[in-house]
Amino acid sequence: MKTFNFFSEDTPFVLKKKRLCKEWLDRAAKEEKVTVSAINYIFCSDEYLLQINRQYLNHDYLTDVITFPYSEKPAALESDIFISVDRCRENAKTYDVRAEEEIHRVMIHGFLHLCGYDDKTPEEKKLMSQKEDYYLSLRPAKLKEV
Repeated sequence: MKTFNFFSEDTPFVLKKKRLCKEWLDRAAKEEKVTVSAINYIFCSDEYLLQINRQYLNHDYLTDVITFPYSEKPAALESDIFISVDRCRENAKTYDVRAEEEIHRVMIHGFLHLCGYDDKTPEEKKLMSQKEDYYLSLRPAKLKEV
């Protein structure tokens, strides 16, 4: 059974249309041929994610997402995916998209990391971006309206 959970830490953000998000993520998992045990999306502030970045990764900079896998492919995926709502909102302004669209992009980006995709080289970034665009296009119509 695929389980996706959504939480907020130190931010009033609440993900809209959770059931549709779960259906969308289930579809992505099926297409990627991965089994999901539990993936927790934790929405937080820049400061909260910066502290995680410093404490666990020894990075001293803001980021929009950090994925902590607790299992390895091909086992059932377990992970916490931390998403900075502040960063997503800033990125949305920069890229002239709705904040919800950027949050969905970052959600699928974190998920794709669990599926084995990376974004360190230009080629990897290109593939990751193509995958993000593809999975964003698979969202149910009512989820795109959020």
